[in-house]
Amino acid sequence: MRTNTLVLMEIARLYSGDDGQTHVEFMDLSTHPELATLQQAVGIQFRSTAAGNFIDWHPAPRRQFVITISGEVEIGLGDGSVHRFGAGHVNLAEDLTGQGHTTRVVGDQPRVTATIPLAQT
Repeated sequence: MRTNTLVLMEIARLYSGDDGQTHVEFMDLSTHPELATLQQAVGIQFRSTAAGNFIDWHPAPRRQFVITISGEVEIGLGDGSVHRFGAGHVNLAEDLTGQGHTTRVVGDQPRVTATIPLAQT
């Protein structure tokens, strides 16, 4: 987590680049104050995914926040990078086109998530 004088929540935004690949941008409230405003959502879904579960290349099905409640996940990108996130981490999935990303539940515990689809604007 990046810090200034305060501990800031960090969100990993997955987005589709002009190259058809998913990229990651790390955002916090100091650099993206719009995140502190009320976001229009259409619901919430809780899910438990078994340790070792792997989902091959896929784009996000819609713009959504995915909050890891427990467990750990690795998100793989087309550039070969792998990003590991644990409990309390927030992803903003906006990679709606292109190759997408991979998702692997790592460790020996299931990953429990809260997925919050955002309203279309």
